[in-house]
Amino acid sequence: MSEQNHDEKRVPAVVLDYLPHGRADDDRPQHQKSALTYALGIEEFRLFEVTLEEDVSFTITDRLDADRSNDLVASVREIEYEDLSGAAQSELEHAIRDVVESNDRRFVDFYNDAQPITLRLHQLNLLPGIGKKLRNNILEERKRKPFESFGDLEERVSGLHDPKEVLVERILEELREEDLKYRTFVRVEEQQQ
Repeated sequence: MSEQNHDEKRVPAVVLDYLPHGRADDDRPQHQKSALTYALGIEEFRLFEVTLEEDVSFTITDRLDADRSNDLVASVREIEYEDLSGAAQSELEHAIRDVVESNDRRFVDFYNDAQPITLRLHQLNLLPGIGKKLRNNILEERKRKPFESFGDLEERVSGLHDPKEVLVERILEELREEDLKYRTFVRVEEQQQ
């Protein structure tokens, strides 16, 4: 949980929850509280608490730049999964699925480009339900021809059901679990690893 200055680059994000009257645990008088959103970074799946400028509002699923370079944002703080509101936690899986679906080439290419992590562990083995046999089937099929879509993956790799959902589950796991040894999709700060 650190205050970040994101002026150096855009941080596209999707709104998970909008709190027009700030956090419930903020004991200040109502007129002193700023509206805020909880948001999911689209590129690195980082979680943010974004305090908004006066008279700015969002709805769930809206897109915003979670950085201080735009006039809608007063401050941005990177947070952990536990810091999200209950509504934001509920919306998270849907938001991840939407990001994966709207960037399908990026995520299909994960199956095309995944590499070994160690001599005994491959990036594909980090995905839920993918063991040695299924991993080897994926590797053999991609040698023949790169996968073109999630449908192509599902069709060509026997036993791989809903490859998009497998990625959504892994991204959720990386966001929820602080002590994972390997992270493929979620970028965390150096000191947190």
